[in-house]
Amino acid sequence: MSDAVLRLSGVEKVYKKGMPGEVHVLRGADLTVRRGEVVALVAPSGAGKSTLLHIAGLLDSADAGVVEIGGEEMQNRSDRRRTAVRRDNLGFVYQFHHLLPEFTALENITLPQLANGTPRDAAEARAKDLLASVGIADRASHRPAAMSGGEQQRVAFCRAMANAPQLLLADEPTGNLDPATSDRVFGALMRLVRDTGLSAVIATHNLELAERMDRCLRLEDGHLTTA
Repeated sequence: MSDAVLRLSGVEKVYKKGMPGEVHVLRGADLTVRRGEVVALVAPSGAGKSTLLHIAGLLDSADAGVVEIGGEEMQNRSDRRRTAVRRDNLGFVYQFHHLLPEFTALENITLPQLANGTPRDAAEARAKDLLASVGIADRASHRPAAMSGGEQQRVAFCRAMANAPQLLLADEPTGNLDPATSDRVFGALMRLVRDTGLSAVIATHNLELAERMDRCLRLEDGHLTTA
């Protein structure tokens, strides 16, 4: 049995900008991510990192190629099945935290678990454990506006991990932070990933952060190559 959590094979994506122009964002991109592997994705702005992550995360569809999550081919699956796989197997982190402002840190992490059928007591216990694992247990009752940028992003990491996904997809997760905070927050993310044996694809402009991952790939002219 394959240990691949994610496999992209020959993935293509074209955006039509009106006649006669087309933008070929992905030109046969190939990627395999194995269990417990953390892969850095580096590329200049506009090269298609977000598009690749959206396709890998089943938020968008490829125009051609194969997308497999946990060995299941997803391209021709129903919207209902794609939603279920995304909910049960994938976690997402973005450059902006996207926390719900009216809820506390604890509630932001508890809510996705409740939506997935987890009993409240168990969901709150897991949320507290996750907050403790990234060093902000004392912020459980704080709303996002009362937290620093680094704290907000660490809550976002915990929310992405709430339903114990197999694969984390992170798009410039420390891009909005100053260098010192970025380093601390990235360290918290990597500890969280390593402690859970999670696989991850993390897009970043920061080559120093990329070097701390298992493998670094560059997206250039629609193709993935070893950086």
